[in-house]
Amino acid sequence: MACPAWTYSLSAMHEWESPDYEPALPVSEKSNPLTRDMDRASARCIVRMLQACDAQMFQRRTGTTYQRLLSEPVLETLTEVAKKVEHILKHPRDSLIVLSGCGTSGRLAFLMASAYNRALRELDHSLVYSYIIAGGDRALLSSQEAPEDDAELGVLSLQKACEGHKSVLFIGISCGLSAPFVAGQLDFCLQHPEVYTPVLIGFNPTHQARDERIPGCSFTFRSVVRRMQELAKRRGAFLVNPAVGPEAVSGSSRMKGGSATKILLEVALSAAHAAAFADTPISPVGIRQHMGAHEKTLEITYAQAEGLGALLEAAGQSLRRGGRLCYLGWGPLGTLGLVDASECVPTFGAGCEDVRGFISGGYSELNNKEGPLGPGFSIAHEDFLRQVLPSLSDRDLVLLLYTHADRVSEVAELARAAREKTSNVHAVYHRVDGDAAAAAQQDDINRLCLLSLKFTWPSTASGISLHKQWELSTKLVLNAVSTGAHVLKGKIYQNHMVDVQVTNSKLYRRATRLLQKLSGCPEPRCEEALLKAIYRVDELTADITSSDVSERTRAARSATKAVPLALVCLLSDCSLLEAAARLEREPIVREAVEACRS
Repeated sequence: MACPAWTYSLSAMHEWESPDYEPALPVSEKSNPLTRDMDRASARCIVRMLQACDAQMFQRRTGTTYQRLLSEPVLETLTEVAKKVEHILKHPRDSLIVLSGCGTSGRLAFLMASAYNRALRELDHSLVYSYIIAGGDRALLSSQEAPEDDAELGVLSLQKACEGHKSVLFIGISCGLSAPFVAGQLDFCLQHPEVYTPVLIGFNPTHQARDERIPGCSFTFRSVVRRMQELAKRRGAFLVNPAVGPEAVSGSSRMKGGSATKILLEVALSAAHAAAFADTPISPVGIRQHMGAHEKTLEITYAQAEGLGALLEAAGQSLRRGGRLCYLGWGPLGTLGLVDASECVPTFGAGCEDVRGFISGGYSELNNKEGPLGPGFSIAHEDFLRQVLPSLSDRDLVLLLYTHADRVSEVAELARAAREKTSNVHAVYHRVDGDAAAAAQQDDINRLCLLSLKFTWPSTASGISLHKQWELSTKLVLNAVSTGAHVLKGKIYQNHMVDVQVTNSKLYRRATRLLQKLSGCPEPRCEEALLKAIYRVDELTADITSSDVSERTRAARSATKAVPLALVCLLSDCSLLEAAARLEREPIVREAVEACRS
């Protein structure tokens, strides 16, 4: 295990910014120098590593290489976007704001559209927000990676969402500036400037946008970005693409990419609402103040690093013992639990029962477009009581997620039910400083929980709703718990997603690069090994070698542990059958890889 007194240098915080650091990779795909030894770190060290990585989001610009969250051009662009939103709020007739993305980006599009429509509903105002997620509402709760590659599907989804509207502000989110689904939508917007004003949010510089031609299209993501840059000169399009540094787990954009997406959207949308309904002028200074509130959120969250480390350790023990993590949440925190759980399967090769989320009120609280999604998508607390509670044991961990604005008596009731089955009950809750009544209500829950992480917030938040800070804080906590638990289970090698599912073109390319980096073998040999692992053959046929990436990723949907199998074959020069036997004997991927190296 890494030293409990893990520290980092200022040079390590900025090392990724050097043009000589992993120059072939965009920022969103680089490995983070801070987490090179994450797979050998203790729970408390993992928390400190994640804290340092998250702090990179708010690093000030040190040179001319990258724009950052707080760079003046970024603040000025957010100001202009907020003014566009304000205009629609004041003139909602035939107008719409559409937020769209794939995977985590699409889930955040849903979260933001839902939250701000809720705010409009409370004001008895016309609802102006809509969301699109590649793969439809099932992608809110499970991995639906393949639609990310379908630009035509993106266009059709946008046309359907905008039918009958004459003015649309389209906000496309693609952390790596890479998703064909979003590129298709942006291209469509550029073709119809009389209706659409496109906004792109991502975290790579424009020259690192993906430059592979999109199947069935005449453009690449990069060519779309270049056209947007030209239109941006006339304020007909907007690019918001600060660099926030590499992810703690390479390429896992659900973490910083997701957090920074939430921050950028909330800053712009909150400023627009304040202008439209409270006559607060929109300015870069005000935008910076909103950013400062989110930066403070990181500080308050990681002030609980000791308790967070203990929670992470308990979650890791549960997964190592074959147990489950169950998030039981209320309101938006419950939605964040659903989102975090959904991301563990594609990121870590986790089982679909390993991490599950449940929300009070179920689908009526989630309020998604398609409503209940069927028996395979049970999300209500009643579903937990009926399906999970009877088999709950001390191997499993239950995590309660709530604020003191929620029904705390209901929290206590559910805690008691879980406590009868397992002692492994924990809580994450938020309260306002000085709320004595809330503190008294919490006593019963504290007695039922092994650990209660209490986040106390100043009664006056600067520039942003307290609820938004609670949400970001909870997202950081959940990302730390699920990531750290899988690291402790051995699902990460160094700081790479070695058990990632290869279900779209981006992940296929990432897997090939990862095999090349970890094995030292040439790229063609790595791709050959990956194909053998996907198709479960020791010799590739002509049909396989002539297939395109979309056919390969379709085959990969049913191929578990394709990347670990390929890596073991490359390191040991063994057959696929021998590699599978090794992984059977040593299912912890990190240990299996280390055994091959020794």
